[in-house]
Amino acid sequence: MSAAKIMLGGLGAVLVAFSIWFFWLLPAQIDHDMNVVTAHPPYVISPEGAALHANLRVSDLHSDMLLWMRDPSVRNDRGHTDLPRLREGGVALQIFSSVTKTPSSMNYETNTAESDNITALAIAQRWPLDTWTSIFARAKYHARRLQRLEHSDNEFSIARTRGDLANALDARSANPNVLVGVLATEGGHPFEGELDNIDRLFDEGYRLIGLQHFFDNELGGSLHGVSGAGLTPFGREAVARIIELGMLIDVAHSSHAVVREVLSMTDRPLIVSHTGVHGHCEIVRNIPDELMLQIADAGGLVGIGYWAAVTCDDSPEGVARAIIAAVDLLGVEHVALGSDYDGTVTTTFDTSELAVITDRLLSLGMTEADIQLVMGENAIRYFLENLPE
Repeated sequence: MSAAKIMLGGLGAVLVAFSIWFFWLLPAQIDHDMNVVTAHPPYVISPEGAALHANLRVSDLHSDMLLWMRDPSVRNDRGHTDLPRLREGGVALQIFSSVTKTPSSMNYETNTAESDNITALAIAQRWPLDTWTSIFARAKYHARRLQRLEHSDNEFSIARTRGDLANALDARSANPNVLVGVLATEGGHPFEGELDNIDRLFDEGYRLIGLQHFFDNELGGSLHGVSGAGLTPFGREAVARIIELGMLIDVAHSSHAVVREVLSMTDRPLIVSHTGVHGHCEIVRNIPDELMLQIADAGGLVGIGYWAAVTCDDSPEGVARAIIAAVDLLGVEHVALGSDYDGTVTTTFDTSELAVITDRLLSLGMTEADIQLVMGENAIRYFLENLPE
């Protein structure tokens, strides 16, 4: 064999090894390292807590499961969320968010829009070619991933209307494996500055629109951006179109100015899908209590996350205390769960272990009726009242 053929064979072997590492092993390792559940012995759940949780319709306002390559239809040994673990945790309603762009060196204080981590992730995870350059295409791809689950699992459905949600919940009363999802965007940048793309996302099944993520975008300022600005002229047009279509608005990552402007533009209740309470955990990620109160006073809903940066204590007891702090501030009817599972956060329990939150709320003195509300019924009521008819 000639030296040239030996060299080409060696190069081919190197390329095959690199491809296996880059397209299969690396994405799984990134997922494993970024979506952590801290090791712990099985949590002790009281008989009263277990019995209460077994009868709950748990709802969660925010999971980024669709970002990752793992198969959501099977139980995985990494990350926080998949359909089997959602069912083990008693989840009836899960909001699935589409993450389409994140900046390098992402932080809670200041980020710009120049960089984009998701491009490399899209390539490594073998997403369709158009997602490598189009933010809208990424949101469409995530919607299609969820739609494939809907078509392959007859106990899972996507709620696009109030009737869809009501029908799924009726079916769940006879079959506890029935699970329903709602599609959300993590920021309005998939609009790519075009109002028509809002309609296209609506047609793909999106019903909850997060206006910003970690950087200022075409709609306005981010809570973690550089401008602190309110809505742009395009942002005001986009919000008006979102409202006209009957879609809902999430301001979890929006600047204070954007939150105030949106509140002034609509009487439809807003969502803060994954957060904590600033008075309980003083961090810039948690918007001021006075803004939270305005959102609640307008009928809005606030989802409390499970990670340390927003709770200041990510133990099950700490998360339960963060929920109680939100109830004390906003009133029990305005508080829900907002895990941020699979959103590159570390938690002390995954979605299969949610009974521990029910149990810790009970042990801290919350009534069973109030636990039912925050663990799921508030979110169910919100979407039954506010999804398009």
